[in-house]
Amino acid sequence: MRDNILWTLMVVFVPFSLVSIGGGPSIFAGIQHQSVEVYHWVSAREFVDLFAIARAAPGPGSMLVTLLGWKVAGWTGAVVATLALFIPSSLLCYGVTKMWNHYRGRHWHTALENGLAPIGAGLILAGVFAIFRIAGAGVLSWIVAGVSAAILAWRPKLNPLVLLAGGASVFVIWHGTLQ
Repeated sequence: MRDNILWTLMVVFVPFSLVSIGGGPSIFAGIQHQSVEVYHWVSAREFVDLFAIARAAPGPGSMLVTLLGWKVAGWTGAVVATLALFIPSSLLCYGVTKMWNHYRGRHWHTALENGLAPIGAGLILAGVFAIFRIAGAGVLSWIVAGVSAAILAWRPKLNPLVLLAGGASVFVIWHGTLQ
């Protein structure tokens, strides 16, 4: 059973499913560590490429797991990895929401909600650092990311395609002036 790649995909992705506080981006650092450094399913560059494809494609960014499963074990791996990531957390959310509103307003309930928000934000930030580290992001990348985050904090309803086009334009101009 230890040599079964489908079983390994489940063993890796089910725990991530249950700790993905803040959504898919909160577990990208852990997924990168397992996929690149522990199991060597993909190289660091391949991980960044799959991450970029997952982010550019419609649907949740956590579809990165689907691409990793496909890379490792074809279509069956894609299905197993996807189900391993989405089913446990969906079942957990269903169970929690059945009870959650019953305890609304209690001190521990409010404290738990307030405590989970910064944890989710921290996990997302760790994912950002992991992606930037393995992508070899330079100073310009950090500046564009920081400016984009500031713009979205200021104007949260701004269409992200505007920021993508702006970031792409900055890099086209930057690389055009270097040549």
